[in-house]
Amino acid sequence: MVEDLRQNFAYLFEEDLLQEIDKIGVYKEVPEGFKLMDIGDYIKAMPLLLSGAVKVLREDDKGDDLVLYFIERGDTCAMTITCCMGQAKSEIRAVAETDTKLIMIPVEKMGEWMHKYKSWQNFILQSYNERMKELLEAIDTIAFLKMDERLLKYLRDKAMVNHDDMITVTHQDIAQDLHTSRVVISRLLKKLENSGKIELHRNKIKLIDL
Repeated sequence: MVEDLRQNFAYLFEEDLLQEIDKIGVYKEVPEGFKLMDIGDYIKAMPLLLSGAVKVLREDDKGDDLVLYFIERGDTCAMTITCCMGQAKSEIRAVAETDTKLIMIPVEKMGEWMHKYKSWQNFILQSYNERMKELLEAIDTIAFLKMDERLLKYLRDKAMVNHDDMITVTHQDIAQDLHTSRVVISRLLKKLENSGKIELHRNKIKLIDL
């Protein structure tokens, strides 16, 4: 595990911290669609992503999900940090976007390492800042973009975290993530295809306009 750590975090963390993470971290491999965290869970560990991607969702009062942001290799989740530090229940759901490898860091190490390692403190603060920017971007997207613009942004984000312009996803999956109906998504996807921005295939979408 330490080699994976060095490959992904050596530029951020000093060797002593890498060795501690290797000693106490719990290595996990999870498949696409695996639910890493659910709303109402008490958070006992914080994830460090070694590969893959995770989408973070918020649930409305009807039980429908809305994608807030994605986290990728070398990232962690700000909402997890907040819950860990406050020993509060999770208010988000985290689902593996792709097959993902990660290391879970016990919550009790969060505060200890903030004081012990300047690099860890910088990493946590930077991660929190990045995720907050993405939350604001998600709010702006919902408030100011039309649904076709939201859809294209969503497809671009998925292509980015998957490192592939061919996206495997159903119209229903997109509708759930964007908090709308499948009929609306199907209509807008056809519109995007007619304008030359995407190509539609069976359960796949090729993004042309990156």
